[in-house]
Amino acid sequence: MKKLAVIAAVLLGLGATSTTAQAAEGAAPPELHWSFDGIFGTFDKAQLQRGFQVYKEVCSTCHGLRFVAFRNLAGLGYNDDQIDAFAAEFQVTDGPDESGEMFQRPGEAADRFPDPFPNQQAARYANGGAYPPDLTLMPEKRAGGADYIHALLTGYKDPPSDVELLPGQYYNVYFPGNAISMAPPLIEGGVTFADGTEATVDQMATDVSAFLRWTSEPQLEERKTMGVKVILFLLVFTGLLYAVKRKIWADLH
Repeated sequence: MKKLAVIAAVLLGLGATSTTAQAAEGAAPPELHWSFDGIFGTFDKAQLQRGFQVYKEVCSTCHGLRFVAFRNLAGLGYNDDQIDAFAAEFQVTDGPDESGEMFQRPGEAADRFPDPFPNQQAARYANGGAYPPDLTLMPEKRAGGADYIHALLTGYKDPPSDVELLPGQYYNVYFPGNAISMAPPLIEGGVTFADGTEATVDQMATDVSAFLRWTSEPQLEERKTMGVKVILFLLVFTGLLYAVKRKIWADLH
């Protein structure tokens, strides 16, 4: 049974855990206030742009966004020239060419974000057997959503004295099993935000968590707007039906 647990953990990109860590449960992530919470919540475009910068400069070396196209970045407030420039920073596999060979070219707006590794085996080899998951839908896959991602990124601690970690593992308070194969990705001042915001670990974790919430549901604002319109329509329609009913019954009496 323990063997199966270890195999399952590796398949999920969690890495093998010690017996003590396997029995442990990750702590519940703190609930944070997000601009997109609630029925009238919206994304903070400045925050999303900072989060994208964190992803691009820190996370993209290991984690992909395979369901997001560069042109979708227009939803973050970027113009066409900026999107073209971002896309060109990535190399995309294309082809075949006239000789039947695949080739690399700079990305274009219509391309999706390329995976950082050519295949899963290469990803595992480069990460000590752990597979870095795609981040596009991560807030939807993990209980707690953006709260969990923020907690995970800020939850690295020194392990308790009774916990033994395998080589290449790190102790994380919020990670299931507490032993994670991903080294702490964020360091103080790790990026330089264009808007002058101080790049603390908490700030970077907050911004990239919001950005990943956007990648998981870029139509969130449109969905909420439509929901409000439907509710208002139903309220008005209900009022009209009630008025008609009163009128009809008044005539009958």
